[in-house]
Amino acid sequence: MIKRVKKIFEKIFRKDFKQIIREKMGEFKQAIVIRTDLGMGKGKMVAQGSHASLHAFQRAVDKSREIAYAWEEEGCRKIVLRAGSEKELMDVYEKARERKLPATYVRDAGETQLSPGTLTAVGIGPWRAKEIDEITRNLKLL
Repeated sequence: MIKRVKKIFEKIFRKDFKQIIREKMGEFKQAIVIRTDLGMGKGKMVAQGSHASLHAFQRAVDKSREIAYAWEEEGCRKIVLRAGSEKELMDVYEKARERKLPATYVRDAGETQLSPGTLTAVGIGPWRAKEIDEITRNLKLL
């Protein structure tokens, strides 16, 4: 069904479906923020970031299916950033929530490297890239 809708839009507007989405709604991305002060191994960081990504996506679907699906159509653009402390991580989360962006945080289960309940990551979006950038622009890439 989605393929049929795409073809109809492309016929009517004589443009690629992705281009139509960008023109109407803007570009989308997801930001994943990982704490770097915990000494997590690379695999642990990837796992925590994956949890943040999935949970944030679920929140985005609840908030706006259109944006979540448009992000998928654009190729699921993500950016992974670093936070140097729990405070910095939660500041990012709080800013996202204040602006009503779909966001979530991850607490580790404590079965391997970290104590149970340790805050490890935040996921924001997928949402409009411009709005996510306003919150994350001062963070460095992981």
